[in-house]
Amino acid sequence: MTNNPFLAAPKYAITHFDSAQTDNFPNEVPRDIKNVTSVLPLLTPLPQVAGGPINIMTLASTDPDYMWGVSLTDVSYIRVSNDNFTPLYRLPLPGAPTIVTSLLASVLNQPFASITAIQTALSALGLGGGSGFGLFGGVYSVVDNNNDVYVNYLGAINAINLKSSVLFPGIEVKRSIQTSTVLPSGESVAGLSMTFDGRLIVVGGRSITILNRNLTAPALAQYTFSPTETISNSVAVDEDGGIYVVTDKKMYKLVWTGTIISSNPADGAWESAYPTGDTFPTLFGSGSGATPTLMGFGNDADKLVVITDGLKRMGLIAFWRNEIPVGFTDRIAGQIQVTCGLPLTTEFIQTDQSVAVSGYGAFVVNNVSLTDDQLTGAVLVDALARGPILDAPFGVERFEWNPVTHSWSSVWTRGDVSDVSMVPGISTGSNIVFVNGYYKTAGTGWEITGLDWLTGDTVHKRIFGNNIFGNGFYALIQYIGNGDLIMNSLIGHGRVQQNGVVYLT
Repeated sequence: MTNNPFLAAPKYAITHFDSAQTDNFPNEVPRDIKNVTSVLPLLTPLPQVAGGPINIMTLASTDPDYMWGVSLTDVSYIRVSNDNFTPLYRLPLPGAPTIVTSLLASVLNQPFASITAIQTALSALGLGGGSGFGLFGGVYSVVDNNNDVYVNYLGAINAINLKSSVLFPGIEVKRSIQTSTVLPSGESVAGLSMTFDGRLIVVGGRSITILNRNLTAPALAQYTFSPTETISNSVAVDEDGGIYVVTDKKMYKLVWTGTIISSNPADGAWESAYPTGDTFPTLFGSGSGATPTLMGFGNDADKLVVITDGLKRMGLIAFWRNEIPVGFTDRIAGQIQVTCGLPLTTEFIQTDQSVAVSGYGAFVVNNVSLTDDQLTGAVLVDALARGPILDAPFGVERFEWNPVTHSWSSVWTRGDVSDVSMVPGISTGSNIVFVNGYYKTAGTGWEITGLDWLTGDTVHKRIFGNNIFGNGFYALIQYIGNGDLIMNSLIGHGRVQQNGVVYLT
């Protein structure tokens, strides 16, 4: 895979880790089981960088000793050298609600007996019952090679970096643009990415827009989709200008030529329908829940883009990225039913997560539980209820694409493994794939669970119990170079040492 030279680092400088959106990282992770504990006896382990609620990812900076923490409400600059995980500077996002972050853990870590109790607690925090105010601001962020972190919140895209002042250090908004000045009327930001020539890609609800990184209007280029289609995820990008975007009805490859966003087949662009049309109890409710993921690079025989489809019992689909090979007539290269090891009578097997990819291997999770019909539709309420009060979803599956037969096969399933809402991550250095689930019957509560990539055996656990620190609500699972877990939880970013200990800041 070609690294994007305009990102701050080859991995972790963009949501889903790289331009191809693979959700894999090279760092080795130990094969062991540890309970997560505080460095001080009897103290509940908590994230060193409190924030949120909702803390999607800890992003790479241009300096490997520091990382950017992006949450619903603020951005932090964090020292990560040696065993540190210390927030040096913090900046509230313009227009974000004022939340007393010191109260988040104490209020949200209490045992809830009912959904009503959760709603009362969220109201006490000023979160209005757990819905609204742009809960997914900052979901898709990107750090460029100048160490600017681009974050969307409400109606603005902000470029944030270190202050230039030596006497008054900190971080500040360097540039900002109101999305209403560049996006079609009524649209909000669904994703951010970066072209390989250093332009910012802004994904709208029905559009793709290219901006200069100086964040000035007018846009360099824009492509709009049919008003009957909706985009709910970000995009994958390749080194030749390909922009891969899925709507609730079609899969597209658009091409940034350097001057326009082309949908012309002569430039390599294409579109393809895929199986969709059902509705199901996931966050977005219809169409593919997956950000497209690229598979096959360099001299690999088959170069594909993969998604899950929009049927209530989803399938895994691969599309030819470039020219359709001789002997094939359809843009869809192959598809296979997903079972996740669940009974044939299971009504819904669907996901809000993109397909995690390593080599020609793909991994998917089921995010629908047996009691999802009891969800309130308020995303924070449901985030706190799923697992401790309502049933957690179960079921994961690993697939392999065969570039000789040009077809999928299922490698293994685990119907007993839970992933509530966190995006899976793959350690290519240790051949382990990680998920975040809740285990009420087993009594372990929240876990980061690592499964052997080849066999599906459980080889790694970080057990949080009923501590809300273990709830990685829609965030990404990250391990850094020494094998420590970066837990992006509902109440903040935290570093868990290999021995399971969480140090204080």
